[in-house]
Amino acid sequence: MRENENERRIDGPLTIALVVDTVGNQGNGTSNSALQWAQELERQGHHVRLVGVGAPEYPARVNKVPLVSWVAAKQQMQFAEPSDTLFRAAFAGCDVVHIYMPFKFGRHAAKVARRMGIPVTAGFHLQPENVLYSAGPLRFIPGMQSLLYALFRHWLYRKVDHIHVPTEMTASLLRGHGYQARLHVISNGYSTRFTAREPRDPEAAAPVPFRIVASGRLAREKDQVTLVKAVAMSRHASNIQLVIAGTGPLKHYLKFRAGWLPRHAEIGFHRNADMPALLRSCDLFVHCSIADIESVSVIEAMACGLVPVIAASELSAASQFALTDRSLFPVRDAAILANRIDWWIDHPGELARWGAVYGEHTKEHYSVEASVHRFVDMEREAIADAG
Repeated sequence: MRENENERRIDGPLTIALVVDTVGNQGNGTSNSALQWAQELERQGHHVRLVGVGAPEYPARVNKVPLVSWVAAKQQMQFAEPSDTLFRAAFAGCDVVHIYMPFKFGRHAAKVARRMGIPVTAGFHLQPENVLYSAGPLRFIPGMQSLLYALFRHWLYRKVDHIHVPTEMTASLLRGHGYQARLHVISNGYSTRFTAREPRDPEAAAPVPFRIVASGRLAREKDQVTLVKAVAMSRHASNIQLVIAGTGPLKHYLKFRAGWLPRHAEIGFHRNADMPALLRSCDLFVHCSIADIESVSVIEAMACGLVPVIAASELSAASQFALTDRSLFPVRDAAILANRIDWWIDHPGELARWGAVYGEHTKEHYSVEASVHRFVDMEREAIADAG
């Protein structure tokens, strides 16, 4: 009887708890991904319990961490306060618990789940390099990067046998820093709300103005300042309208730098629900990030039929999305980025053709439906390993 029950639990619909510090704020990529996966899991017949700040059924209290919470809030992130009562209620009857972040909330959730005899998996969504870029001069201290990888491993990941990583680059970084768990490379995918616009006439001239969009936290490692410099250096600067969708600690600085551009630049927060329409209203997507685990914003732009121009950085997985060399430029190189921008403006037919190619490629390889199917396979494997 027990064997039959275990077989049903592994092969049938699963009840999965997703533990995310910040659930109810769609201003950061991790929250967006967790909510999209929860919706898709439910659509595929599974049962999801979201646990964290802003969760509908299992909300957590905010944990105020001096100084750190202030920095995190500028990037639409809050830390959750652990609660045994909350965790026991949320995990009762669950088949598996999945932890998103290695902080106090996630670590304690993992302990409670194990005490309840429930298998635990985790995702690696926070790159230590991103943390260091937000930590000012600390990033220049030798060994800090390795220390953070070791700290994350000690806090959470050394006790987890199955870890979701969004890209092969992330998997390689973790293996290089001594992570021994089974690493499952699964893209975070994109929501079906991000659909391609009507194909553009390849014979048409470049639009006036030519709208260039970037999306992401306004933080040092995202390096949007290189995009502002590149637009200023472009031969078509007077015809370019720059849109940077996001919020973060560099908002005022970026607005100051963009204030010298010939056309007024739009820099500020956009709700995730509004992003598909915004992307479809633009002509080219630029991603300058120095450090990125996956860059879902690039996937979303490509799904909307935009050609991306992406910084090639050894700490960013985003360059994997480029299908042509004209979609790449050396990280931090504003002059070559300006050259790439000018080429796409000068070749509207190629822009239209490649936009369609990127849209079809993204639809085929990065759907959230396929990603969630693979995630469920990982969860079933973890349940089977737990016996």
